[in-house]
Amino acid sequence: MKTAKFETEPFTCPSCIKKIEGVVGKLEGVETTQVMFNSNKVKVGFDENIVKAEEIAKTISGLGYPVLSQKVA
Repeated sequence: MKTAKFETEPFTCPSCIKKIEGVVGKLEGVETTQVMFNSNKVKVGFDENIVKAEEIAKTISGLGYPVLSQKVA
């Protein structure tokens, strides 16, 4: 399992967290999703054989939260 942290533009409300966690969490290959409201980061645990970090970033951006940077470990 890989872990990626995506820095986004600032979140505006708690419903942003539910929206991102709900949609990203349903992507095939995603095992965990944690939105860190105060730091504008989304931490995702995923199986890189099923989904790529770029696909996750594209999904987050598509929800209206542009990804500014990403780190994969």
